[in-house]
Amino acid sequence: MDKGFDLIVAIVNRGFSDLVMDAARAAGASGGTILHGRGTGVHEAVQFFGVAIHPEKEIVLILTRTEERHKIMAAIAEGAELNVQGRGLTFSLPVDEVSGIVHLLAADEHKKELPKE
Repeated sequence: MDKGFDLIVAIVNRGFSDLVMDAARAAGASGGTILHGRGTGVHEAVQFFGVAIHPEKEIVLILTRTEERHKIMAAIAEGAELNVQGRGLTFSLPVDEVSGIVHLLAADEHKKELPKE
């Protein structure tokens, strides 16, 4: 059952989250949250004086309306050049329930109150 919202997750190399957010905003996203992490994939570790260095990652979380998801994800893929190997990835997850997004829910209520022409 469609609840109306999806969570877009983009995992990119450190320093690329601005590209992700710029592209997402241009495609209609109202904002996002950036978390810091590190890669642990087989091809991620680099040896430096015998010590494995795992590249730092940025995880961008964007809550969006389901109908806007594809457009935003396509913009992220293009803007952050995710078609280039090693740049990162993006995926989405359905969201069953939300609270605290007053600005989005208020806009929905305002639309319901407008008279139909």
